[in-house]
Amino acid sequence: MDDVRLVIITGMSGAGKTQVVRTMEDLGYFCVDNLPPMLIPKFAELCTQSAGRVNKVGLVVDIRGREFFDTLIQALEDLEKQGYRYEMLFLEASDETLIRRYKETRRRHPMAPHGRIIEGISREREKIDHVRGRATQIIDTSELSTAKLREKITSLFTSEHEQQRMNITIVSFGFKYGIPLDADMVFDVRFLPNPFYVESLRRKSGAVAEVGDYIWKWPITQQFMEHVSGFVDFLVPNYIKEGKSQLIIAIGCTGGMHRSVFVAGKIYEGLKNKGYKVNVDHRDIKHNVLETPVEG
Repeated sequence: MDDVRLVIITGMSGAGKTQVVRTMEDLGYFCVDNLPPMLIPKFAELCTQSAGRVNKVGLVVDIRGREFFDTLIQALEDLEKQGYRYEMLFLEASDETLIRRYKETRRRHPMAPHGRIIEGISREREKIDHVRGRATQIIDTSELSTAKLREKITSLFTSEHEQQRMNITIVSFGFKYGIPLDADMVFDVRFLPNPFYVESLRRKSGAVAEVGDYIWKWPITQQFMEHVSGFVDFLVPNYIKEGKSQLIIAIGCTGGMHRSVFVAGKIYEGLKNKGYKVNVDHRDIKHNVLETPVEG
């Protein structure tokens, strides 16, 4: 079980368990919501027999389980007796915050489906107080935004190495064929000197050395790369810290043949040399191979 990270997620209804599960799923955790506690030891056993296919698990156990919830302590003791290691994340929030969230969502509290929300909250606190004492991590979400909660969960449940594994894709494209719909940020490089107007370079892409040399020799290109590299170097660690799992940077010129291909390659090289998981996709080169080369 040392190869499996098992996190049991519990706490107050309305304290943010749904958002935690979404974040942990993005981090690669196999999550099960509202699992009856008596099944936890058996589930842990199945994970150990998965040959590493399931090695990060998040199990949500809370008051929605009704009478099953009362068996949680016994299930945890059984886990310990069988030698399984686990962490418990307990989510907390103030009464005022929980009442506001319930009113905003217009949901009924599971402990007071036909009564006042505050009565349900009070009953729930009494029922889960003994579980709170077993928590390895307690997070009060009263003052946390969704983004801040996501950042905190990412920090707690990923190693520094894992946090560096955000997938980055650099896409070169031609505005003639449209901006990539999934791009997180777009850089327009149509202001750079264009090899299209050099006859010997017109039919060669920006991935060819002599085309790259032509684009790079201009001071404006070097100045631009200095600025954009600094900008990307600033953003990427902060996206990772926020818990973003994928980043798509699009570089566009007129036809996606010359300038965008060259700049995308330079950004790709810079990020790869810094150890990031990055790939490059020259989306529109194929159009220029099949057609008469357009301005790019």
